[in-house]
Amino acid sequence: MIDHFNLPVPDVAKGAAFYDAVLAPLGMQRLVDTADAVGFGQSTWVFGVVAAEGPVHALHCCFVAPSRAAVGAFHRAGLASGAACNGEPGLRPTYGADYFAAYLIAPGGHRIEAVYRETSQKPVSMGDTAA
Repeated sequence: MIDHFNLPVPDVAKGAAFYDAVLAPLGMQRLVDTADAVGFGQSTWVFGVVAAEGPVHALHCCFVAPSRAAVGAFHRAGLASGAACNGEPGLRPTYGADYFAAYLIAPGGHRIEAVYRETSQKPVSMGDTAA
């Protein structure tokens, strides 16, 4: 299983500020801050932004949310911080009857998502991740 995950970004300071905003509703905070990397989590670094060593290719990353309200707050914070909407908060029955998610395209192009599953914690298929 994955211990932590880092996304390359063209500007660490801007990336860190964006993820400060969208990860706060999910209960994560900035834990490590260096010139070329910023780590987020609750008690240990589980997600980070790192200085890109070359062109940045868009990746998809999904964060677990503690509630539907947190999914909405994640989405609103992202839009207020410069992300583009890639799917409003709502149920995604394709992924499960209780799969409540919102999708953003972060500054720099990464596709990020927050999901809350009310009853099911089973993984979903790797089908289309956009709304």
